Amino acid sequence: MPTPRHTFARLCAAATAALPVLLAAPAGATPQQPPPSAAVGGERLGLPGVQVAPMPGAPSLPTDLTGQSWMVSDAESGDVLAASNPHLGLPPASTLKILFADTVLPKFDRDSVHRVADEEIQGIGPGSSLVGIKENLDYRVEDLWRGVFLSSGNDAVHVLAHMNGGVQRTVAEMQARADALQARDTRVISPDGYDMDGQVSSAYDLSLFARAGLRNADFRMYCATRDAMFPGAVDKNGRRSSFGIANTDRLLGKYPGLIGVKNGTTTNAGSTFVGAAERGGRTLLVTVMHPASYQKVYDETAELLDWGFAAAGKVQPVGRLVDEIPPAGAEPTGPAEASPAPPPHPSTAASPAAAGGAAEDGGIGLGGWSLVVLAGGAAGYGALVLLRRRSAD
Repeated sequence: MPTPRHTFARLCAAATAALPVLLAAPAGATPQQPPPSAAVGGERLGLPGVQVAPMPGAPSLPTDLTGQSWMVSDAESGDVLAASNPHLGLPPASTLKILFADTVLPKFDRDSVHRVADEEIQGIGPGSSLVGIKENLDYRVEDLWRGVFLSSGNDAVHVLAHMNGGVQRTVAEMQARADALQARDTRVISPDGYDMDGQVSSAYDLSLFARAGLRNADFRMYCATRDAMFPGAVDKNGRRSSFGIANTDRLLGKYPGLIGVKNGTTTNAGSTFVGAAERGGRTLLVTVMHPASYQKVYDETAELLDWGFAAAGKVQPVGRLVDEIPPAGAEPTGPAEASPAPPPHPSTAASPAAAGGAAEDGGIGLGGWSLVVLAGGAAGYGALVLLRRRSAD
């Protein structure tokens, strides 16, 4: 009976024999590129703390920032001008409605009319912000979207989600949309951003959602609307009343050039805000998550927008907003080198195949052990030999 030492020697011999085959490069092969950065958008965006690369004449960043995570980026070029912990996963509150709108808004004509059923406004979390939708009344789709953007109405979100096939289907579509946008930090549990265990996003991902949403003219219109009239109840004479609603975004109409986008506040998230502003032909995005207080989220967004417009052209980008992954068979929207391949999704990152090597089913069986060789490919980055005892199935 072979001793453990003999078994180990056999395993090493098998590994040595396997390596030349796995690492051999065909004649004329192009060396593989190194694996992509673990942080979507660039390596520096995955580092802790403030990331900025000033050139001569660049203004200093504000010194009183308290947000746990924030980012300043150019909506057109995708350049990230500065950031602090932009991939930190935090509860997004109602800023997740940006992803909801980007996912669902294109599906319905804004002039179409929907009669609200009672079940469509049930199951909304306690303490939710509401616009005041009533069952058995007709609402135009554009009214529902004003309820989403201006009043942050979770009732409006639920009605639109039911129109879209239900809450769970909408959540699944939102997650798929996030994945297509390469928003790897985001996990969607509720369509409205209500605090739920496991529901997180990041300053980087929320900026991706805002950038995508702003490409839709209706999205831009709704998020820039300061106030509107919303349909109310029907009196005994059959006449429909209406009431005024106002955008809860405290910078809208006050910060010069602000387009809007979305604010949010919950117990777990604290305050979050995604703001977009235009100045001199440039559109900047600022996302701030969980600062020291509710008012701070607006103050710090304004300070970072001021800094971004002053710093544009005077700082080197520390990363970039990646482009959406095109659907299968579609042509990419930009140069291939402009969008680095995303890192493996966390659900598959543990798989040897996802890491660029041989899957464990391809191991070499040796007695009660399995030999798995993970090769770096034709460029010869090296190989990793894993010796693993098989489970007793």
